[in-house]
Amino acid sequence: MLLLATFFPESAASAGGLDITGEFLKCTVDLADLLGLHIVMSKYAGKGQLKFMIAGMGWATAELIMTRVVPLWVGARGVEFDWKYIQMSLDSNVSLIHHISVAMLVWLYGRSDLQKSLIPIVLLLLGLACYRPLIVEILIHAVGLGSWTLLLAKAAFTSCVALVAMQMYLGIPSQLANSHY
Repeated sequence: MLLLATFFPESAASAGGLDITGEFLKCTVDLADLLGLHIVMSKYAGKGQLKFMIAGMGWATAELIMTRVVPLWVGARGVEFDWKYIQMSLDSNVSLIHHISVAMLVWLYGRSDLQKSLIPIVLLLLGLACYRPLIVEILIHAVGLGSWTLLLAKAAFTSCVALVAMQMYLGIPSQLANSHY
């Protein structure tokens, strides 16, 4: 956060329009998160399958606490009902799946038994996941997505990334089983 605030301050274009260069650079800083996640998962011993679940759950929980707990706690307890709190809760669930999927992709990238032909797919999915906020901003400004449609688009994008990551993850045990014969 300090790096973002220091080197990528809020620009005048982002107040009313879309600053693609600034958003691109902000998303590029998120690559450091992926590097840190890779270092943490490769440094500590433990079951590999649990590593990405713990890392993804921890990452999603930290994001939830830092960005959504106070607005949900204060706003949702009010007398009047507002749909934005339901949207915020659903978006938190989408973010949970997104973070677990990204942690799984980072874990898959560090695997030595992953087929070499799948590494470009893992890197592409990691890049798409890292630049998801930029893609969302472009969709908001170009297409004019509403809040519910945007939530559905985020859920569809996250589901696609998660399903491909899960398919690659499920392919690893079958590769191990077939290699012994």
